[in-house]
Amino acid sequence: MCDEYTINETREFLARTGQLTRRQFGKLSVAAAGLAMLPTAANAVDVVGTDVDITTPDGNADCYFVHPATGKSPGVLMWPDIFGLRPAFKAMARRLAESGYAVLVVNPYYRSRKAPILPEGASFEDEDTRKLLFGLAGSLTPEVQTADATAFVGFLDQQEVVDKQRKIGTLGYCMGGPFTMRTAAALPQRVGAGA
Repeated sequence: MCDEYTINETREFLARTGQLTRRQFGKLSVAAAGLAMLPTAANAVDVVGTDVDITTPDGNADCYFVHPATGKSPGVLMWPDIFGLRPAFKAMARRLAESGYAVLVVNPYYRSRKAPILPEGASFEDEDTRKLLFGLAGSLTPEVQTADATAFVGFLDQQEVVDKQRKIGTLGYCMGGPFTMRTAAALPQRVGAGA
C-alpha cells in the first residue's frame, strides 16, 4: 500500500527531473548497504531472539520475540507492513531490543501462511504479488486484529523478561498503523504508547 505510493512518487520524480541514473542508483544502493552494516549503537545491550508460536483463538501464530539478555524490559508489540513478518522486521525488532525493550513482531497472516509470506525480492509492482497481499490483508478485519492483539499482549505478559509494572508500547508500519490504534483502544490498561 505505502510501497505503491512510494514507487509511483519515485517514477514521477524520475520522469520529471531525469536526475537519477542507474549508476547513481547503484552508488546510493552501495552507500545504503554500507550504512546497514555499521556497528550497533554504543549503548546497545546483548539480546536474545527466537521464533515463537503463540496460541490465538484462530490457531498458532508464528512470531519473533527478541529481548535483552538480562533483566526485565518493557514490552513492545510490533505490527509489520503488508509484506508481513520477514527478515527486515526481525532486524528492526532486534535493533529496538538492543535499546532495552522486549519486542514481539508478529505474522498477521498466520491463519493462511507461515512467514515469510513472499520470497525475498518480491516486488509490490508485480500484479500477482499485490493481488495476494491485498487478499491476505483484506481477511484481517477489525475483530480479528483485536483478538490477535489480545493474544499477543497476553503472550508478552506471560514472559519473565517483560516488566509487567510498565505499560506496553505498540507500533505499526503502513498496514500495521490501524492495528496499532486498535490494540491501544482494546487494551488501554496495558498499552501506554502507540506509534
